[in-house]
Amino acid sequence: MAQRNGRGWQRVVVKVGTSSLTDALGRIYPPLLWALARGLGTLQSTLGCKVVLVSSGAGAAGRERLGVSLPLTLPEKQAAAAVGQTLLMLEWARAVAPTPVAQLLLTAADIQDRERYVNAKNALEASLKLGALPIINENDSVATSEIKFGDNDSLSAWTAHLVGADALLILTDVDGLYDSDPRGNPGAKPLAVVEDVAQVQHLAGSAGTARGTGGMVTKLRAAALATAAGTETLIIGGGGAGLEALAAGVVRGTRFLAKAHPPSRKSWLAQQRTRGTVEVDAGALRALQTGRSLLPKGITGVSGTFSFGDAVAVMNNGAQVAQGLCNYSSTALAKIQGQHTRNIADLLGAKDYDEVIHRDNLVLVNHGKSPGT
Repeated sequence: MAQRNGRGWQRVVVKVGTSSLTDALGRIYPPLLWALARGLGTLQSTLGCKVVLVSSGAGAAGRERLGVSLPLTLPEKQAAAAVGQTLLMLEWARAVAPTPVAQLLLTAADIQDRERYVNAKNALEASLKLGALPIINENDSVATSEIKFGDNDSLSAWTAHLVGADALLILTDVDGLYDSDPRGNPGAKPLAVVEDVAQVQHLAGSAGTARGTGGMVTKLRAAALATAAGTETLIIGGGGAGLEALAAGVVRGTRFLAKAHPPSRKSWLAQQRTRGTVEVDAGALRALQTGRSLLPKGITGVSGTFSFGDAVAVMNNGAQVAQGLCNYSSTALAKIQGQHTRNIADLLGAKDYDEVIHRDNLVLVNHGKSPGT
């Protein structure tokens, strides 16, 4: 199955499952991984996009290194993941060199907790800005059933949300979604484009292979989550060759269209419960109205008790003009209000951010609206 697509993407999340990295015995197979690395490079250079990789395979690498086989107890699985994660990252680092790699291990709690969510988002943003390839996996060495995503397909959808991805590419061992299982029915017909994931959920089939925790069930669940948030999703086959084909404009799989009018991040920010307020002067208000971030210099007052990552209301002359996620606690902000960013480190002992509220985490409201909006 082939279709044209891919131009105009700025950020892409690529999810690689264990079955795309391992041989028939469940061992990490470097030629597959290196072919994927070449595909990632081609995708970046041809489309001019930033890539975030969600990679499985730590458990498989760890089991091979420890000389153990399935089934394993939960502690044994955690130990295998801990051992295998270092091996997996080493293989990726070699494969994508000289590009540096940035490891980020997540659990569901990192998405559910606002402060941890913001920390993860900031780490990803900084990694991309500095030219690294972020590589994400579930933190299986500490995760239990209560705090697990359960599969990296779901993790990839949340990662796409974290980085504001235009597209999510889920790699699999079949060329996308068919109207029946192509491994059991030679006459199965491929689906090139799906407008509504709910209409094809019944085609998901079984839960996955012996080498992976996912399957079409989890891939369609991830597609539903991602497309609802405005991220186009593709389930494609062919491994590294499939990525290179996509870079040339050919989709070897199924394209799931993003919702036309997803709830925007700005709308989400406007609905957050605020934990405190910051008062800003006229200069800061003008800066916000022109799309800039809030810096400590323009803050004239702080009230309430809030922590890093909490939503705060931005006030001017007693009226709310904006709100957003604050990079400093109320205690720290009270010390740096009215100061230049160059003074933050001296006042607090360290400086993690220039911005009190980054423009990407801020929305104008009421009188903060700029003329004509």
